Amino acid sequence: MQDPVLAVKGLHVNFVDRHFGSISAVKDISFELGRGQSLAIVGESGSGKSVTSLAIMGLLPPNAEVKASQLSLCGQDLRTLSNHELQKLRGHKMAMIFQEPMSSLNPLVPVGEQIVEVLRLHLPLRQKAAREKTLHLIDQVGLPTPNLYYRRYPHELSGGQQQRIMIAMAIACEPELLIADEPTTALDVTIQRQVIDLILKLQESYRMSLLFITHDLALVADVADEVAVMYRGEMLEKRPTAQLFDHPGHAYTRGLLACRPPLDKRPRRLLTVADFMKQAASEAEHVPAIVQPPQLEPSPSSPEIILELKNLSKIYSQKASIFSAPTFFKAVDTVNLKVRRGMRLGIVGESGCGKTTLARSIIQLVKPSSGKILFKQQDITQLSSQEMAPIRRRLQYIFQNPYASLNPRFTVAEILTEPLIIHNLGQDTASRLELAAESLEKVGLRREMLHRYPHEFSGGQRQRICIARVLVLEPELIICDECVSALDVSVQAQILNLLLDIQERTGITFIFISHDLSVVKYFAEEVCVMSMGQIVEQGPADEVYARPQHAFTRRLLDAIPRGIPKGSLQPLGSFY
Repeated sequence: MQDPVLAVKGLHVNFVDRHFGSISAVKDISFELGRGQSLAIVGESGSGKSVTSLAIMGLLPPNAEVKASQLSLCGQDLRTLSNHELQKLRGHKMAMIFQEPMSSLNPLVPVGEQIVEVLRLHLPLRQKAAREKTLHLIDQVGLPTPNLYYRRYPHELSGGQQQRIMIAMAIACEPELLIADEPTTALDVTIQRQVIDLILKLQESYRMSLLFITHDLALVADVADEVAVMYRGEMLEKRPTAQLFDHPGHAYTRGLLACRPPLDKRPRRLLTVADFMKQAASEAEHVPAIVQPPQLEPSPSSPEIILELKNLSKIYSQKASIFSAPTFFKAVDTVNLKVRRGMRLGIVGESGCGKTTLARSIIQLVKPSSGKILFKQQDITQLSSQEMAPIRRRLQYIFQNPYASLNPRFTVAEILTEPLIIHNLGQDTASRLELAAESLEKVGLRREMLHRYPHEFSGGQRQRICIARVLVLEPELIICDECVSALDVSVQAQILNLLLDIQERTGITFIFISHDLSVVKYFAEEVCVMSMGQIVEQGPADEVYARPQHAFTRRLLDAIPRGIPKGSLQPLGSFY
């Protein structure tokens, strides 16, 4: 490679902690990135992907020790630059799109002014010229009526629109290097596809070098020329994309490829990274290869209708000012739905389609504007909070974000026994602790963990605690609201396997809500597709996937990452 835009050789990053000493986060990472080329760094949370990108940008905290035999951008040695000199490069020669746009944008400043600030900081532009260029950038990232978006604040934009503003800010000064750190995590598959296509289009227009960081190998198929796989701070392998997909060399890479739900099969359980790593560790002992799981059979659902929605609607009113007339928005529009006992029903759609409003209406966190909700033939829409209490025990909810769902000041024991106290279950503290321990063991965690706090657990473990909190009440129906969307694909596979095991043991009914149709197709027996507050299509999952009737369903299916790089013969999921 001649004159690489980015050259990294022998990169080590350690974090110094006064209690635990030096903690190694990145170990001896080396790669080069030429002009116009793209490299994807793939791995689970904690593998060192983001730390590597932050080390390049010079954005690590003061307790980080960065060592490298080479760390250069366009031939300039980044190791010798002061913080002030690095600040001149950031946003100008190298830019970064962060994972969570709402945390990266200033909530008190209109988004247009934030782009203007970047332009005036790095380029000799007057206010008027910077504003004109900002309007052009907003238009370039696909937002209509740039003048309108220029004046909007971050909270007035959707997640996809916020990410587009972040992209506009990143490319404002036409950088040589663009780093995209999980830019599509938790976005709808359609918005995800749009963001990926936009990044690639802008990369080609400006001939930028792209460093794309993700935990999902399926995403990198159309993005990267090369893929580097990281695990526990080390780079396990780095290859051309098609070659890595066709012949993954390391067991960890094979696990990442296999744990994504396949589109053409429904195995009884999803293979996980741990399965492949255990196999690799046991090869010397001549342990047999991984046995492929049998096909997942439909759950034995009864004809009994446990939940029925009749003409359910939720209307919100909005006022632009105290002097204007209110406008009305239908979040849920005349939904009719029947859920049989013991079935797995999937609800899929884009953000803003009404999925979560519908789910929260079912458990009465949101009061519907009209219609009926019949739980076990009882209309619960008119019940008081006191009358709803015994029903809430049978009707439980798993929220999307396990980090925000657990009280950080409570131990796991307090988190799991609180619902028992509220519903007067258990004879005394000892019996409640025993019920909590049993519930924790059901989700694959040890009872010794009862005395730990949420911050001592990974994201996947926290989600298991949330599931244990639900199971301790022995519910009849569980609503899973995007409960795996923010998790690594390997942890996602573990949680899906766990939910299937729970249903096999208990016969619980599931309503599974997601914007990811591949996950819903794997988990659910029947699928409802929502758009603009309405159910536009409903039927068996395999039939909806194979023969979609509605144009919106076809658009969702077309946006699913297929994991088939150009020139590759092996699609994602062929390990089954």
